[in-house]
Amino acid sequence: MDKNSLGHHISQQFNAELEDIRSKVLAMGGLVEQQIQDALNALVTANVELAENVVKNDVKVNALEVNIDEECARILARRQPAASDLRLIVAVIKTITDLERIGDEAEKVARMAAELANLERPRNQYHETQHLGESVQHMVHDALDAFARMDVEAALKVALYDEEVDLKYEGILRQLITHMMEDPRSIKRVMDVIWSIRALERIGDHAKNICEYIIYLVKGKDVRHLGFDVIEKELRP
Repeated sequence: MDKNSLGHHISQQFNAELEDIRSKVLAMGGLVEQQIQDALNALVTANVELAENVVKNDVKVNALEVNIDEECARILARRQPAASDLRLIVAVIKTITDLERIGDEAEKVARMAAELANLERPRNQYHETQHLGESVQHMVHDALDAFARMDVEAALKVALYDEEVDLKYEGILRQLITHMMEDPRSIKRVMDVIWSIRALERIGDHAKNICEYIIYLVKGKDVRHLGFDVIEKELRP
């Protein structure tokens, strides 16, 4: 299944409806990407105003999820889609759920950024956290790009990268715990950073989920809960 297959129906209205929900998913994804970027910038630059804007804008992400979900429900009731069309609707419903949760995690980072802005800053200016955040931001961007192109290979590449993000997260976590043990005065600040990197790691997990939905949409294979070695064998005979 590719992007062009969205326009194969006799009913031009049905074609338009499918393309509309696809476009709305990408618009929602763009907003979520901006939320991640702004939350990271707020953390690194101690910009409380920017952090507060991220928190306020989360309502826009939530509204888009509700709007797209309602549109999918109308299509299911009116069109009773089958085969690839049904998979598209299912994939969209699942994708927007993960995008909404990514928005929630970005909001958590922003809230922690506002807290950390009032505390003494470390010498590295949260460089490791910024690096982790940029990694998961790229994952989200590439997952959305794979969704737009219905590109299974690209989706698989993003999903595989989640393992590297997990290793980065675990490495930063170990450093933070060590620092907290060596300097108990830093406990408050370090705990806020730990909540931030945990939220970023979860964003990577949600991006991986979106890639699994893309594989399901295009190939009709549910690859959730399978090891990546199994998935690669399934997709690369």
